[in-house]
Amino acid sequence: MTLHPGAWWLWALSLGAVSGRTNNPLLLVLVVVVAGYVAVSCRQDTPWASAYGVFLKFGLVVIAIRVLFHVLLGGVTGPTVLLVLPEVPLPDWARGVRLGGPVSAEGLAFAVYQGLQLATLLCCVGAANALANAKRLLRSLPAALYEVSVAVVVALTVAPQLVASARSVRRARALRGDAVRGVRAVRVLLAPVLEDAFERSLVLAAAMDSRGYGRTAGQSRRARLLTGGLVLGGLAGLCVGAYGLLDGTSSPLVGAPVLAVGSALAVAGLWSGSRRVRRSRYRPDRWGPRELLVVASGLVAVSAAFLAPADLGGAALSASTVPLTAPGLPLLPTLGVLCALAPVLIAGRPTGKRT
Repeated sequence: MTLHPGAWWLWALSLGAVSGRTNNPLLLVLVVVVAGYVAVSCRQDTPWASAYGVFLKFGLVVIAIRVLFHVLLGGVTGPTVLLVLPEVPLPDWARGVRLGGPVSAEGLAFAVYQGLQLATLLCCVGAANALANAKRLLRSLPAALYEVSVAVVVALTVAPQLVASARSVRRARALRGDAVRGVRAVRVLLAPVLEDAFERSLVLAAAMDSRGYGRTAGQSRRARLLTGGLVLGGLAGLCVGAYGLLDGTSSPLVGAPVLAVGSALAVAGLWSGSRRVRRSRYRPDRWGPRELLVVASGLVAVSAAFLAPADLGGAALSASTVPLTAPGLPLLPTLGVLCALAPVLIAGRPTGKRT
């Protein structure tokens, strides 16, 4: 039996939070390897099972673009100059921006670290797309979110459908004897792949709309305003509370208390909205011990990254670029990320296929 798709997304987002906590390239590469190994070991035989590889390639492109922008536009500088590019003079109103000029090893390292952070986050999202069935995930959403589920389904299924469409278009062209590769393949396949992926997503959204998604029963204007106010207030509280926790300089009253109030308002809004929508589910997905263990393994990784003391790897989470030093592998965060391999033992490779 396959796991609940929400468990896979929570696990992947936990690993993504680790990538946002550190710029240490050794730990980031470890997160990419762990996410990739779990995605390959636990994925089902589905059209979007190869999504991780696509997101990994996107991540490599992101790193290359970040380095290219640093070389052309500059940024962090250092004493170790590798090369000097011809500099284009700019007018006075563009002071602080340069085109060309010296390129230092410190600046290149900083650009690579930043690009690797975003690439790691993309890989975590790719692992979630390869492991979780977006249709099953949407069936598990609270009833209050049915009003926006038609738009959500298009957004969540575009990436998996792109992978499936690319595979089917390449197979069709290969059967016709046109097996193009390299850069030309991207140019030839881009238009039909995008068209097919969006068409599939829109067909799915239309099917959901015909089954009543997005439709609401009669409700008074006061009840609708109350539900909307609770949800918006909860989202605002979550944003302010998260900012207060991550900022480090805000008042203690802005962090955890506001986050708790925002969570309570959001839950109340979802509960209020769910009361007016009644939907039955065929073969609903249940949360069991395996799902909880998978989520717990991700939470262990993110907790180890955020709570690690300086002597157990907390100091090594921020890799120094000026001066440029070799990064060390943080002990406790590394053990936490390795704990995220637990889904391989908990879930394993599914024997069946469920859509």
